[in-house]
Amino acid sequence: MTNQSRSKTRLSRALGVALTPKAARYMEKRPYGPGEHGRTKRKADSDYAVRLREKQRLRAQYGIREKQLRIAFNEARRTDGLTGENLVELLEMRLDALVLRAGFARTIAQARQFVVHRHILVDGKIVDRPSFRVKPGQTIGVKQRSEGTEPFQVAAAGGHVDVLPKLPGYLEVQLDTLQAKLVRRPKRAEVPVTCDVQLVVEYYAAR
Repeated sequence: MTNQSRSKTRLSRALGVALTPKAARYMEKRPYGPGEHGRTKRKADSDYAVRLREKQRLRAQYGIREKQLRIAFNEARRTDGLTGENLVELLEMRLDALVLRAGFARTIAQARQFVVHRHILVDGKIVDRPSFRVKPGQTIGVKQRSEGTEPFQVAAAGGHVDVLPKLPGYLEVQLDTLQAKLVRRPKRAEVPVTCDVQLVVEYYAAR
């Protein structure tokens, strides 16, 4: 296992959520921490620690920085509706998140790399910002010169389907042609993210 894989596995165990398919396998095999104290019962966390961990969970699943999450939270708070649900829905419309959901990538880190390296199109134009917010009705595709490369050939053949959550209802995907469309705004209940969003709201409200 590489150092990066070990790091993701350790973080996954600490947060109680698998951040990569490899971490999911290791957590299933050994759902407790390493070492002689790995199976011992942890002392109860404080309210602050519980809220902090939930915020870190959300950050880690989208692979974003604290500043990015806070900006999204502030926007969610200004939007009509429940702040926590708005927050997840806004994060889910990020281009890197939708590249992952569509099955073009295996992990959020790989999805972000594809975007930064200018392999991804939105409505036929290259977009190299992972934080770009896709609007309902817009299409996501892969640059023609990139389609023949191994990572995208694997994706087009359905190579990531078994390790990714079921395709959500807000996306239409033609995997063989590496095309996807955001048909509507995601709803929190559909988004395959493990997080108690109310605790995230409470974390920021207390600061």
